[in-house]
Amino acid sequence: MVKRRVVEGSAERERRAALAGEASAEAALTIGPSGSAPTDLTAAAFFDVDNTMMMGASIFHFARGLAARKYFKNSDLAGFAWQQLKFRVGGREDPQSVAASREQALSFVAGRSVAELVSLGEEIYDELMADRIWAGTQALAQMHLDAGQRVWLVTATPVELAQIIARRLGLTGALGTVSESRDGIYTGRLVGDLLHGRAKAHAVRALAAKEGLDLRRCTAYSDSVNDVPMLSVVGTAVAVNPDSGLRETARKRGWEIRDFRTGRKAAKIGVPSVLGAGALAGLVAATLAYRRRTR
Repeated sequence: MVKRRVVEGSAERERRAALAGEASAEAALTIGPSGSAPTDLTAAAFFDVDNTMMMGASIFHFARGLAARKYFKNSDLAGFAWQQLKFRVGGREDPQSVAASREQALSFVAGRSVAELVSLGEEIYDELMADRIWAGTQALAQMHLDAGQRVWLVTATPVELAQIIARRLGLTGALGTVSESRDGIYTGRLVGDLLHGRAKAHAVRALAAKEGLDLRRCTAYSDSVNDVPMLSVVGTAVAVNPDSGLRETARKRGWEIRDFRTGRKAAKIGVPSVLGAGALAGLVAATLAYRRRTR
C-alpha cells in the first residue's frame, strides 16, 4: 500500500511538472528587440536565472521590493528567506520544501492585478536586480545572440517577472512559473506546478516543438543539480557557478564548468555566493525585525 501511494505520488508530481512545462511554453513570448531576428533557426540557448544569470534568488529580491512597499510583513520575508537559506546551504530540495515554496509563491500574487505586479516588477528590477546580473553569464548569452541564436531564460520565478528580466537583458524571451488569472486578477492557483526540476525539462521540450528547435543543437546553463533534467535534454550542457552536486555531475558527464564567483571560500560555504551580499543583508535585517516583533 505504501509503495502504491509513493508511485501515485510520483505520477502526480510528473503530471504537474508536465502541465507546468506546457503552460510555460504556451505563455512564452518573443520579447527581444525587433532588430535581433535570429538567423540560426534550429539552435537556441536556455539559461537558468537564480545564481546562474543573477546573484541570488530573483523571487527573494522581488519579495524584498514588495516588503518595502508594505505588501506583507518583514516577518513573512524573514520566513521566506530562512527557507531559501536552508535549501541553499543544504544544497538539495525535497517535495515538502517545494510544496512550501509553491504556497509562498501563491501568497505573493493571490487577489492581485497582473498589471500591478508587472509594473512593480519593472520598478523592483531596477532597484534590486539590475546590478546583480553576472557579467560573465550575460556575455555567454550575448555570444549566442551574436551567433544568430535565440536565448531563453528558464526559471521557477513567475513568468511575468522572468519576461521582465529577459527583456531588460535583450534576450529572446522567458519560460517561468505560470499563475492562473481571471479577468486580469490572480486566482492564487498555479497552472500545474512551479517550473522547477523536471518541469523545466518539459518546458524546454515543449518550446522546442513549438519553435522548431533541434535540441541536439541547443545549449543549457544552470548552477543547480536540480536542473540536471533540463541540462540533459540538450546537446550541450554547461554548469555555471555550480553547487557541489552539479559540479560532481558535470565532471562525471564531461560537461563544461564556468565559475564567475570570486571568493572561493565563500562559494564553498554557499551563503554569500548564492544570496548575494545585498540579499544576505536583507535576510539579517528581516530576521532582526522578526525577532523584535515576537519579543
